[in-house]
Amino acid sequence: MNATEATKHLGIGERIRRSSGRAGRRTVASTKVTLQEHAELEAAAKQEGKVLSEWAREVLLEKARTGPTGTAVFTELIALRLLANNVLRSIALGKVMTEKEYAQVLSEVKNGKRITAAEILTQYRNQEGVQ
Repeated sequence: MNATEATKHLGIGERIRRSSGRAGRRTVASTKVTLQEHAELEAAAKQEGKVLSEWAREVLLEKARTGPTGTAVFTELIALRLLANNVLRSIALGKVMTEKEYAQVLSEVKNGKRITAAEILTQYRNQEGVQ
């Protein structure tokens, strides 16, 4: 279904809502996708009740405006997970961690968090079938 076909299915309320208050758009940003990718994009747009062009525009602008914030937050969350696992392991085993050992754990977490976060994201993408 292309944008014209999708627009035919919208009622007058949706058509007015989509266009009210926006400035005229004169530049096109496009990309080529496979039929399967197109179907995935259409499904994502439909899930949010939007036509593909509007949905894609919002997603692209959101990504451009927010930058790597999501990745940074995820990476820091993984750092907390690594830290908790290492510290709780010592506690569970009844060991008292020295200041030097704790500093070593912090250093390892700081140096390994990005690699671990990337590995975990790859695992999720592979599980979802998205490469």
